[in-house]
Parts: sequence; C-alpha cells; structure tokens
Amino acid sequence: MRHLFIINPTAGKGSRQVDLVAAVKALPFPAEMVYTQRAGDCERLTREAAERGEPVRIYACGGDGTLNEAVNGAAGYDNAAVTNVPLGTGNDFLKIFGEGRARFNDLPALAAGPQTAMDLIDCNGRLGIDIVCVGLDARVAAEVHRYKSLPLVGGIGAYILALGETVFQGLSQPMTVQAGDLRHVGETALVCVCSGRYYGGGFMPVGDNMPDDGLLEALVIPKVSFFTFARLVGKYATGHYREYPDKILYRQGADVTIRSEQDLTAVVDGEAMRGREFSIRLSEKKVNFFYPAGVKY
Repeated sequence: MRHLFIINPTAGKGSRQVDLVAAVKALPFPAEMVYTQRAGDCERLTREAAERGEPVRIYACGGDGTLNEAVNGAAGYDNAAVTNVPLGTGNDFLKIFGEGRARFNDLPALAAGPQTAMDLIDCNGRLGIDIVCVGLDARVAAEVHRYKSLPLVGGIGAYILALGETVFQGLSQPMTVQAGDLRHVGETALVCVCSGRYYGGGFMPVGDNMPDDGLLEALVIPKVSFFTFARLVGKYATGHYREYPDKILYRQGADVTIRSEQDLTAVVDGEAMRGREFSIRLSEKKVNFFYPAGVKY
C-alpha cells in the first residue's frame, strides 16, 4: 500500500505544519510527502497517483478545498482512497464524525482505518463530497475567506461577518429552480444540496443526512423579508427546516437545475464557481474515504 501525503503549505502554518511533518516521518511504514504550489496541484497529484493502478491512500492535508481537489482526482478509482488531515480553519466535512474528528490527527490510526465509498455531488462537472449551495450562502462563502484572516476571528465568526455584509447587499436573486416536482420561479434566497451535513463553519441544514445513502437532500428558500430571514436562520443552521415547510422547501433524491439571467455564485465544498446555469445531481462516481477505526458518522 502506498501512502501519499499531499500538503497545502498555506494551511496550518507554523507549528501545525512542523508537527505534521514530524508525525509523517515517525510512521512505522514508508510514506511520501509532497507540497502543492498552486490551485489544482492536489487534484493533479491525486489523479496521477490513482492512475498508476496500485493501492494508494491519499492524505489531503489542509482544509475543505484541499480535500475537494483530492476527491476530484480520486473519484471513480477503486484502487485509491482519500482522507483529510485537518489543517484548515473549517474542515467542515469532518464535522460529520462528531468528536471523533480529532482522531484524524492520529496518523497511525488513520492509516489503519476502514474506508467507505462516499456519494458525490456533480455541479456542472465539478464534484463535491459535502454541500453545494447557490444564492445567499454561496455569496457568503465566496467572501468568508477575507474575514478569516482577521485576528481573533474563527470559522463561525468569519461566516457571520460575511453573512452580515451579504445580507446588506440583498437577500435574494432572481432565478428559476427545478428540483424534481418542485419548480420555483422568482426571487430566491438560497438553494442548498447536501450529501454531507456541515458547511459555513458549522451550519447543519440537514442533520440526519448520510453521505453514503445514494440520496441528495435539497433545500430551497424563496424570497423572504429580512425579519423572516433573521427568524429562520438559526432554525436552518441547526437542521430544523421541517418546522417551516412553507418557507424552507425540501426535496429528497432530485436533480436540481438553477437558471438566471444574472450571474450567480455556486460553492462546491467551499470552492466558488460563477455562472448563470447550474446542474446539480448525484454523480455516477463515488470516492473511497478512509477514517480512524471506531469513529462513526
């Protein structure tokens, strides 16, 4: 078994990087380390490793963006499996493992752990393992990185600051949303399609979603007033969408198509895309994801 650590040098600077390198070198089996230099390197390196055909475990060392690149590189390769060594400020996908996510720093336990074929979301050909959002949340996510660089501002704090700025600019945008039998035309606050559970530094729109059940969960929030939004956001963030069926529209297992005459922002696992049409569906490909033994999701 080949073990390849792909390290994002801009994540977890300082002691966290030093500790990671020391931990890799202390492993009781051969392991390789390589650093990314630019966006796309992790995806390319992952795909090159998977294409060799030998069994390989790939450790995406960074945040959700680094994991997303590894997922896109390994998707569809049965001989390859990926995981996330958390160096980023969010690492939202790992929150699905609860308190067990801390064990992803235990490299020997991680290396020896089981793996599961996880579902993937396809958004205009870009794959995601966690959540795709379009609209307000996507606009916030595209801005949140600016706030994370501020002193004393953590993941959820940066999200709240970016949310405040985006709300001030306007809650909704005109779009046409088709999700199964649901067709919504008009001003729309947000559309969220989930395979995982967490995004935005800790928001959990669908708390009982499973990442390997072959079903995507979609939530659509049409235009709402600022006061209604302020009342809903806490419920939405903690998975209580069922309490507001007329305000938060829910569909399970449906492809989602979004169109607009204006430019829209979509975010796939924290990575922004821009366009006027997005097709979101369950991918035919899966990705093997490994995690420490005894950890549950």
